Amino acid sequence: MKCPFCGFGDTKVLDSRPAGDGSSIRRRRECVKCAKRFTTYERLDELPLMVVKKDGRREMFDRPKLLSGIAKACQKRPISMDHLDAAVNRIERRLKDTAETEVNSRDIGELVMELLRGLDEVAYVRFASVYREFHDARSFVKEIEKLMGVGTGEKTE
Repeated sequence: MKCPFCGFGDTKVLDSRPAGDGSSIRRRRECVKCAKRFTTYERLDELPLMVVKKDGRREMFDRPKLLSGIAKACQKRPISMDHLDAAVNRIERRLKDTAETEVNSRDIGELVMELLRGLDEVAYVRFASVYREFHDARSFVKEIEKLMGVGTGEKTE
């Protein structure tokens, strides 16, 4: 590591410890030439995740956009932002764990619906109505019946 003060190319590590959520390492260093100390952070260099849209366009995965969409579905529901943030973390981690550099927007939508179905049924139906592009009341009724197990052989409450 090059010293930011004198530019010398050799430093020694004085201390290392996990930083933040454990996904990076904080290192305290000292220049062997000028003896000045500085801190560096080391983190995994992940490839950007690209989202392939329905029309074939590609755009970078946008975590705030995903959080915003889920938050809209959960608007006026008893779900904290901490729960929503944790849900987005789970989705993002699942996407990155596949080791693929591209993911279809359809796959992201299915992950969101799976998550919302267990989190809040109203939020699930709201998201599904936009995601599945419901055009009439019959589409809503079918999705609600599916959610409640009506017509699928499952018992309803």
